[in-house]
Amino acid sequence: MEFTNSGEKLTVEAIEKFESKHDLKLTDLFVQFLLETNGGNPEKKTFRISDSQGDGILSRFYSIGDTRNSLSKYIDILEGRIPNDFIPIANDPSGNIICLGMQNEYYENIFFWDHEQENDEADMSNMYFLATNIYEFVENME
Repeated sequence: MEFTNSGEKLTVEAIEKFESKHDLKLTDLFVQFLLETNGGNPEKKTFRISDSQGDGILSRFYSIGDTRNSLSKYIDILEGRIPNDFIPIANDPSGNIICLGMQNEYYENIFFWDHEQENDEADMSNMYFLATNIYEFVENME
């Protein structure tokens, strides 16, 4: 899949520095994805959320090092709002977030976080499973 407006080409060292700064370890497939694209706007944008939610439209994947659509910025903004086992990796035009599972049974899984159903506690009640990993999610977009 083609991407436009991607961040600068990344190195493994830049990703390791990012991980150290945020005290986290990105998933293997997401690291590979960042090395290939470093975020940006995908050519295909439509994805299926669920039967009840219908389809969503992806605005862009966040980048490392990009100030406007920085992964760092969105990790900070959404801290305590999305479940601890997830990081934000993309958004839609309405402020909903595409999240990556970082641990346990959600490792590598991609979820849709609906901000309109946000609770006082960050739990899974407003999270919708999208794909088992980043590549499956991108491949399924239309």
